Amino acid sequence: MKSKKRNKPAAGAALAGTRPEARERRAPAFQPRWWHYGVGVFLMLFLGFEVYGPALRGPFLFDDVYLPFLAPGVAEQPLRAWIAGVRPVLMASFWLNYQVSGLEPYSYHVVNVLLHILNSLLALLIVRRLLGWTGETGWRRDGLSLFASLLFLLHPLQTESVAYVASRSEVLSVFFFLAAFAVFLYRRHEAISWLEAAAVLALFGAAALSKEHTTVLPALLVLTDLSFRRGPLWRRVAANWRLYVPLLVAAGLAGAAVWRTLSSAPSAGFRVKDFTWYEYLFTQFRAIWGYLRLYVFPLGQNIDHEFRVSRGILDPWAIAGLVGLAAAAAAAWRYRERLPLACYGYFGFLLLLAPTSSFIPIQDVFVERRVYLPFVCLLVVTVDLVRRWRAGRSTLAVALSGVLVIAAAAAWQRNHVWASPLALWDDTTRKAPGNHRAHFQLAFAYYQAGRCTDAVREYARAARLTKPDHRLLVDWALAYDCAGQPEEALARFQEAAAIEQTAHVYSQIGMIHAKQGRDGPALEALDKAEKLDPGFDMTYVYRGHVFLNRGDAARAAEQYRRALAINPRNQLAQQSLAEAAQRLGARR
Repeated sequence: MKSKKRNKPAAGAALAGTRPEARERRAPAFQPRWWHYGVGVFLMLFLGFEVYGPALRGPFLFDDVYLPFLAPGVAEQPLRAWIAGVRPVLMASFWLNYQVSGLEPYSYHVVNVLLHILNSLLALLIVRRLLGWTGETGWRRDGLSLFASLLFLLHPLQTESVAYVASRSEVLSVFFFLAAFAVFLYRRHEAISWLEAAAVLALFGAAALSKEHTTVLPALLVLTDLSFRRGPLWRRVAANWRLYVPLLVAAGLAGAAVWRTLSSAPSAGFRVKDFTWYEYLFTQFRAIWGYLRLYVFPLGQNIDHEFRVSRGILDPWAIAGLVGLAAAAAAAWRYRERLPLACYGYFGFLLLLAPTSSFIPIQDVFVERRVYLPFVCLLVVTVDLVRRWRAGRSTLAVALSGVLVIAAAAAWQRNHVWASPLALWDDTTRKAPGNHRAHFQLAFAYYQAGRCTDAVREYARAARLTKPDHRLLVDWALAYDCAGQPEEALARFQEAAAIEQTAHVYSQIGMIHAKQGRDGPALEALDKAEKLDPGFDMTYVYRGHVFLNRGDAARAAEQYRRALAINPRNQLAQQSLAEAAQRLGARR
């Protein structure tokens, strides 16, 4: 009797017929002991804090100063006031930071780095699971998973998301996102249980309440089921109905909330004035290739890229970008059986990037931190390509270690830029000399450092690159005043007042006149400031200075008290009131 030969299944066909969990159990694997995990965690902590060490002592930078806890009076509010607005989970994390160290930036940086390390560990679990589903076992699976985790930790493209306190929304939301994804991947059976579904839903909710772009998680879970399960399309998804039904409802509610926000937000959504939705979309066809280039060759990193907007659908570079993305998608579809992880990773990358790189306009068209969420998909593509190289263990280890050393060195160097505002904006202006916003920020950094002449020079450069607005003129005038050029300062303040009349501007005009001994014009400007906004405390401080210089300490004290009634924390008013009281006491 003839025995029938069984054909060995192809690599792509190996995915068919059995559950990934069953395929993964077929090959014996190295069983680590408890201390292996301890050493691994210690290694991640050491590398994370070593590479990000230069930025840990850095101050709050750029948009950090607009974080709600830095607003006057907000910090002392109870927790319920902190979490009453948007992104309550994110704000709760800031509240905890504030309870520990107040407004000292160090603890905020430490939390960001810790979250990044946790995300790297989650990336290890995710990549290891997916590699196991494709039949990879043993040291290659574990080694490639560790490489992916360390590349997540050490890649210089991650620095903006970690070293920048305002990017806490990225590292925190992605932590919950990756945790939810890991629970989904490591479920005990093909059909998810109610308990596992509840865990995914809870983590998804925490992610969405940290940053809205994570609402794309349901789409990634569906893509995963469609990519790694076999059978009719409906059956691949229906097995996890316990998760997808409530997840669909939650995603719908989250999407509706995001849509309402986008309908009214000035810097994101269809109210953005600088370009249309289709101009933004065509710009993103180029931007996506820019992100991929930075992943492979992280040269020219910048906090504020000088990235050109595509001003029409006939922009040749935008069309080339679209054609390239479409061609890559077609190739991924065609070779999905031969390169299952790479193709899945490519589609996942586009999917996770879609909330910020599609047709919904965002004021900044190219931002490095937007790659933090889809970074895990780029890792999946990378390990699928690397595992095709059938090198020995030593050769592979040396090659991948070399990549990690280069990445770590580049990230460490990049983190030095995040150590101070002067370093950050000097780096930005050198790489984007035509970026007026970068020159403005460098000027402000010079002003804060007391280098007022340098600040005047940079404000002038910013004014040459764009039509000066009210804010630029006011800050430019303050720099002139600091540099000992009062008449130039007065001219800039008057230009600012011609654009927008505010109590701040007129109080500054009054201050300049008073410092030059011109009491009449000074009081006129301060009267104007009071009419524009009686609640602006500095108006009364500067008026008090005028009276105090005249020798009228009683009227000066009255003005300082009015300032303190509005803002009891005004230190200049407190000090000036004490001086006025001392003069009054000396007379008696």
